[in-house]
Amino acid sequence: MNGKDLMDALEMNSDILERFIRQIDEDRLSRRRGEGIWTVHEHLHHLALVQPVMYKRIRMFKNEEKPVIKPYTPGPEEEKERTVSRPASELIRTFREWRDKQVELARSCSPETWEKTGTHPEYDRYSLEILLRHILTHDGWHMYRMEEIWLAKDEALTKQ
Repeated sequence: MNGKDLMDALEMNSDILERFIRQIDEDRLSRRRGEGIWTVHEHLHHLALVQPVMYKRIRMFKNEEKPVIKPYTPGPEEEKERTVSRPASELIRTFREWRDKQVELARSCSPETWEKTGTHPEYDRYSLEILLRHILTHDGWHMYRMEEIWLAKDEALTKQ
């Protein structure tokens, strides 16, 4: 397994995210749709900030025999950082830079690395393929949520 399809999809998400965010009017990026609902900008900020964490996990699979992955739980500082208003263009650039590094690193992994298993306390199984799929679905979940926050009518908006 070399995960070519996964890596291609991960690589494409940078372009998809950028085109998507450019469609949203500036005032809609920071519009709060309800108590406890992140803004589109906060989702974008989270996507940008979590990429180095994912890069480190890929590197662990490449460099360690049995990587032990710790769950990512944003602390108070990370939560505060998510609400800082960095320009969307900067967040997209950060996302793209880290995603490019992730894909380059994953593409350099040997077939033996793809066969390794690691441990993650939240999952029964964990491997490089599962990690990459989680990154992809994490992107998709946040992009879906951003689109819903941007476009859904109040009565159709998922409450969390």
